[in-house]
Amino acid sequence: MADAGLLQTSLIWVAYAVAIALCLIAAIITTFTWQTPRDRSAIVSVVAIISLTALLATVLLLPVDIALVSATASSARGAKKDWATPERVDHILTTLQIIYYCLYTFDALLCLLVIPFTYFWYEEYDEIEFEEEGRTWTSRLWSATKYTLFFVALVVILFLLGFFVPAAGDNAEGHWDLDYFKKLIVQNHGEKALAFALGLLMVLGTLLYAVYTGAGLALLPISFIKSAPSISAPQLSATTASQLEQNRERQRQIEMRNAGRQDGMSRKDQRELDALVREEQTLVRRERLAAEAQGEGESKLYRAWLKLCALFRPIKMLGGFLLLLLTIVIWVSMFITGIDKAKNSICKQNCGYILGKLHIFQPLNWIFLKTAKVFPVDYALMALLILLLFGSSITGIATVGIRFLWVRIFQIRRGRTAPQALLMATVMLALMILGINYAVTMVMAPQYSIYGTQTFCTNEPDHPGGQPDCSRHSDMIRPCSEALKYSHAKDVCTPSVMSTFLNRITITWPFFGVINFWAQFAFLAVFLVVLITAIIRTPRINLAEIDEDAEADEQESLLATTGRRFGATWSDLRGKPSGGNNNRGGRNGQSSGTV
Repeated sequence: MADAGLLQTSLIWVAYAVAIALCLIAAIITTFTWQTPRDRSAIVSVVAIISLTALLATVLLLPVDIALVSATASSARGAKKDWATPERVDHILTTLQIIYYCLYTFDALLCLLVIPFTYFWYEEYDEIEFEEEGRTWTSRLWSATKYTLFFVALVVILFLLGFFVPAAGDNAEGHWDLDYFKKLIVQNHGEKALAFALGLLMVLGTLLYAVYTGAGLALLPISFIKSAPSISAPQLSATTASQLEQNRERQRQIEMRNAGRQDGMSRKDQRELDALVREEQTLVRRERLAAEAQGEGESKLYRAWLKLCALFRPIKMLGGFLLLLLTIVIWVSMFITGIDKAKNSICKQNCGYILGKLHIFQPLNWIFLKTAKVFPVDYALMALLILLLFGSSITGIATVGIRFLWVRIFQIRRGRTAPQALLMATVMLALMILGINYAVTMVMAPQYSIYGTQTFCTNEPDHPGGQPDCSRHSDMIRPCSEALKYSHAKDVCTPSVMSTFLNRITITWPFFGVINFWAQFAFLAVFLVVLITAIIRTPRINLAEIDEDAEADEQESLLATTGRRFGATWSDLRGKPSGGNNNRGGRNGQSSGTV
């Protein structure tokens, strides 16, 4: 039996190690895909890759946590497995706690020290200035260190606040009628300082999560659905070439008509000629975009890859619809849990809206509990859910940009992201991970995230320290979410390390829990508004009023508007424009210049 337990826990850890290796590959691809090639910095790239890998490793530890505590109990008997002795369970929990503390400490060092230092190190570099002023690497190092000291002071202040600020949970004895929650109040001052610092960062991360992850979760499935083009690349190339020819012919006519005039070109002709020149620049860029979309001048392998992408566009659209359905299930589940917490919480705002058990049917939590009967389906689904939220956070940052209130500081664009923007986005993702952990554990799938698949027997044990066996009385087996009413259930039900840590922060400082709880409704509101807007709104972009880089980006939207998508996909596969005359320009061969 001990070998079976060792084998199961080892498989979970091996799967986690494989996931981290895949995360490293994903971090490398993401960094080099988003970062601008002309401003690429080796130190920025290395720090971004390490940071993204560490963040993914941190966020994927939650499924491992749930899987390990679930593996210690037999859901069919309502008791601990034979190999899950108290010593083995304590060893598993201690190992998880150490890994959690190491990962969160490493993430904190990256976000509060390493990334700020790298940011200022890159900012201080100016090759011309170095040559003219004779600055050395030592002066650059000192300048970056000097600015980073501000973040060091911030860390020290956070820990001092946590060390001296009294915990609200200490004076709330009248609200606790359950021993389990009393034991969660932090008593050790060092642990209290750490919990306060992480609780404060979690509040900041939850606010970012509500805005960016909420918007990204709504936009991600829409981006899949609208990825298929309304007009194929060959058809776009043919249409653009015809419009360009008409444009240049009209310019020649105007120039020839005014060739011999002594008083110069009339104002009307000059205005029309200027408009034609601007339109010609737009059409040239559009022609170049169509050529790149067809892989002209590229290798045969690249052109084959473009045709393969075109072949899978219908599948991508179908995946977008399925993803949209999943996001709606997540939204409904969060809304149900929020209502349940607001109505049935044990002590409402006095303990951060902690909920002992779910009182209303919650679909996402039910799905996890049902799939948990076939290991490791639930483990894989939880990992996919967390990766979906992490990917939605990236989508949200890329769409909204890095802003201070309504002022955009940096824009995240594929192949055009500045190194400073990449570093700031990494810090934002680190904070949002704290918000994601809270949302998944406390709102999306609370019963599953806290106890996993563990169950207990309602019968009292025959002797102290023993375990009752309900293998022959299945009606006496209850999920561990109902264990608070039974004193002997604590010997069977082991909460996940993450849920214990979050409950400890929430109970010790209830105002953190209150902010995090109501931020979930802000998340739901942002998701709903962005989803409805993305579905019904068709943006119109004036190509003549934006700069060249942004204009090149907006030209890509020509391949993502609504229309006959499957016909365009077939044209891209054939490499030839479809039939029909689409060379409809404006008056005198002019197009509107607006998409």
